[in-house]
Amino acid sequence: MRAMIFAAGLGTRLRPLTNDRPKALVEVAGQPMLQRVILRLKTAGVNELVINIHHFGDKVIDFLERNENFGLNIHISDERRLSDKPLETGGGILQARQWLDCGEPFIVHNADILTDMDLGAFYSYHCEHKALATLLVKERSTQRYFLFDDEMRLHGWTNIATGEVKPAGADLDLSALHRRAFGGVHVISPAIFPLLEQHAEGRLAFGITPFYLDACTQHPIYGYEPQEAYTWFDIGKPETLHAAEAHFRQNQ
Repeated sequence: MRAMIFAAGLGTRLRPLTNDRPKALVEVAGQPMLQRVILRLKTAGVNELVINIHHFGDKVIDFLERNENFGLNIHISDERRLSDKPLETGGGILQARQWLDCGEPFIVHNADILTDMDLGAFYSYHCEHKALATLLVKERSTQRYFLFDDEMRLHGWTNIATGEVKPAGADLDLSALHRRAFGGVHVISPAIFPLLEQHAEGRLAFGITPFYLDACTQHPIYGYEPQEAYTWFDIGKPETLHAAEAHFRQNQ
């Protein structure tokens, strides 16, 4: 099984911790979050991994070398040679195509998402639904939501603070759709790559969410809500880092 970890982010909301290291190497209870995600993926059966880098990218490479790649076959997608900024989620996936376009679905995981959700069950759900992409989602409070029907197929997106709805011009019955927040983990089928190429229109940097919203009218994109309880942390700001720190110190 293959996977990709997004580790190129600047981590501006975690400054000053990210003034001398990439966000992915910020420690949670004594262990870099990147290490925690790698080990979770390894436990789920991932044996080949792509990690994209940009901000303090050499420190990610050094960290992996010191740990002998945690026994995995790891490829580095170095975005520094292409742009002075990270290529965003869609551009990052497309740039890593050479390692991911291998005939079977792959997992994409943000480095700053820590969860004990069953990745194997998630992967199986994606395969059973023959989806182009499947997104970990949850009913939690935020401003931006994906919109799903009763079968959890994606139909759109809304920002409840502004009232914006996408795709623009879509005739969506919002009362009939379920709002769910994205959890930073995807399972993606390799059929996405030619569609991403078309969507990119030559751009190097672009987000994956606009692509999903364009593609969902013609291709099966699903949300996945685990039935069992699980922990989930988005370590993008100091308060969530502190919450994760407390949780892992108590439970590891």
